[in-house]
Amino acid sequence: MKLIKRWLKLPAAMDIKDLDDPAATLFHARMVQCKPFLKRLYIDFYRQLQKAVPDSENRVVVELGSGGGFIKEVIADVVTSDILELPNVDKTFSALDMPFEEGGVDAFLMVDVLHHIVDSRVFFAEALRCLKVGGKIVMIEPANTLWSRFIYRNFHHELFDTQTDWQLEEIGPLSHGNGAIPWIIFSRDRMLFESEFPSLKIISMHTHTPLRYLLSGGLKLRQLVPSFTYPAVKAIEFILTPANSLLGMFQTIELQKF
Repeated sequence: MKLIKRWLKLPAAMDIKDLDDPAATLFHARMVQCKPFLKRLYIDFYRQLQKAVPDSENRVVVELGSGGGFIKEVIADVVTSDILELPNVDKTFSALDMPFEEGGVDAFLMVDVLHHIVDSRVFFAEALRCLKVGGKIVMIEPANTLWSRFIYRNFHHELFDTQTDWQLEEIGPLSHGNGAIPWIIFSRDRMLFESEFPSLKIISMHTHTPLRYLLSGGLKLRQLVPSFTYPAVKAIEFILTPANSLLGMFQTIELQKF
């Protein structure tokens, strides 16, 4: 297993020693742009988020944890943000203390962010303060399936612990994380979430993408298939849709303030 991991890892990624250094995020941004297969996957993720948020004049849509992403290529009017000082984001702040007026935000969009937030309860309370009635939180996060647990626990640097609580040890914004936290909150502890945040309703949850991220190599590993195979792999995933509860590596979660 160690030899496989070493072969899979991109040589340039081996130079990244501190994930909390903004330089690491900028490196990840370059990786997305130079790996067409991975970039097309992110475009599909951004389009999922786009579909969940109705277009309207003067809306305020905020992406949290924008990092090395490029969401503005798909959703031009989004306000990008990150906890790190980065040259490509509009605002720098923590998701636990956001610079928005009460009831001023139409939607928060997140890709692989919730499972890095130190205190999810504080985040949900702050998001509720900022959201308009009818406003949404739409996120794409790791799923907890038979296949995803095997991949995340053996080929990913982050913790994937289904037995813990909602909080994380505060180490660094990217060096800490637990990929199982979204499943813990919205599946294992769903009744607890609904009792603590009754005005934040779970509108939808669906599991998806069993193959594309893995085959892309993500941000640190080699791409495993040629870029031109993307449509074929996506078609295979569509065929596998009935098995996503066993195979999906990601889940899209949509919450709405009532």
